[in-house]
Amino acid sequence: MTPDTHPRFFGRRKSRPLKPRQQRLLEELLPHLSLRAVAEDALGDPVRLFDPPPRRLVLEIGFGGGEHLAARAAAHPDWGFIGAEPFVNGVAKLLSAIDEQGLRNIRVWDEDARLLLPKLGDATLDAVWLLYPDPWPKKRHHKRRFVNPENLAQLHRLLKPGGEFLFASDIADYVRWTLAQVRAHGGFEWLAERPADWRTPPAGWPGTRYEAKAIREGRIPTYLTFRKRG
Repeated sequence: MTPDTHPRFFGRRKSRPLKPRQQRLLEELLPHLSLRAVAEDALGDPVRLFDPPPRRLVLEIGFGGGEHLAARAAAHPDWGFIGAEPFVNGVAKLLSAIDEQGLRNIRVWDEDARLLLPKLGDATLDAVWLLYPDPWPKKRHHKRRFVNPENLAQLHRLLKPGGEFLFASDIADYVRWTLAQVRAHGGFEWLAERPADWRTPPAGWPGTRYEAKAIREGRIPTYLTFRKRG
């Protein structure tokens, strides 16, 4: 089943009008970073997208405004990062951070992440991050949640042995859903040993603006880290 026959996992593609600088970056900078025009063989071996080749390669799915991704890229210049986000305003914000900070280790997929996953080669990623995805809280919309058997199968294929899938959410029902889906898949090990392991963000965590809003409004984030078996 192709992404075109699936329900969408994201909401709007664009909200408020872009500022002139953001529009310029979309026109001038994005073409140099976007993966949509990259040859299939290069996507199959994604370390080739970076010069020099990165020590680790991370995919962040749904990077929102890009503040987490930009902070991580700045902290780890020897890593490579691929950010997938269909929301135009979020892409523009990330491009602003890339331009302002001179980041050279980020590539962008400005479309539905499901269209990218099949293009990437087996065991090419060290980590995949899915941070505060749309929870689609209504039961009839649960089929739109990104964490599902098909997408987990893709993530498992893409991760190297021992690679990690990090999921963060402030929605308890989606956390339970994710634990159940990952357990049913069987190819991942949940690394938590005590409550602090899912209540405390990973080391070096820069946070996101959505996370800060959730905490202000009294919602408690949960961080689930899973390691690929084998």
